[in-house]
Amino acid sequence: MGTHVVRATPVGGGCINNGSHIETESGATLFLKWNPSGPPGMFEAEADGLRALRRADALRVPEPIGWHDHGSGESWLLLEHVSQGSASRETDARLAHGLVAIHSHGSDEGFGWHRDNWIGSLPQGNQEKNNWGHFWRDQRIGLQLEMARSRGHLGDAFFDRVLDITPDALADVEQADLLHGDLWGGNWFISNSGEPVLIDPAVYYGHGEVDLAMSELFGGFGSDFYDAYKENCGISNAYSAYRRDLYQLYYLLVHVNLFGASYEAQSMQAAQRILAELGA
Repeated sequence: MGTHVVRATPVGGGCINNGSHIETESGATLFLKWNPSGPPGMFEAEADGLRALRRADALRVPEPIGWHDHGSGESWLLLEHVSQGSASRETDARLAHGLVAIHSHGSDEGFGWHRDNWIGSLPQGNQEKNNWGHFWRDQRIGLQLEMARSRGHLGDAFFDRVLDITPDALADVEQADLLHGDLWGGNWFISNSGEPVLIDPAVYYGHGEVDLAMSELFGGFGSDFYDAYKENCGISNAYSAYRRDLYQLYYLLVHVNLFGASYEAQSMQAAQRILAELGA
């Protein structure tokens, strides 16, 4: 039996989708995301990622309730609503412990995902590979660089050199971890019960340090988060040497493709640092 919406309150902050708190006549409070021209399958893929994170049972993740994005016109995703609260001294450490636990839900079948999904509003290819370096080169940096160049950006040859050295730079990564995939400060918050909550994933199996690299790109995570992650999981020496830049380069290229030339300089600087560290 259906129910009726009695109140919808717009929620700001999204740069790609719209959002509203929905109150129904039965007293339920839900969260609705919608897009007037979202690509077919975008919200279905997001619901799939949310379910994967929920199965890890490590951090609070809103439950997807329903969606529609199989054709032209407006698409939407209906979610459990989680009220926001305030941080405590333990918040960052709890987030780190939960992220370590999510990463531990890995795969023995390779890197990637059983379906493609989206990073922001851009398609994210997830064709599975047994070699992490090849996956990062082909499915991450290579695809975004090709898109950027088709739009007139980033023709410099040193990006091609980064592609060439990526497999060797990541050759020692063998374990495929479950990733949030888009872990910046706007994609987590604190519930009214004090729990860290993850939202808006771009899930796949990869190297856990990818989530760390994205978390550092735009801030929003305290020092206790990194200390707790390192204590529970460890962070390789290669991460600070060049992998942080190599992983952040993907997200910088995504931002070039989403927002244009304002992210070109950061992309070039990251590529130059990678090449300088690796002597390429």
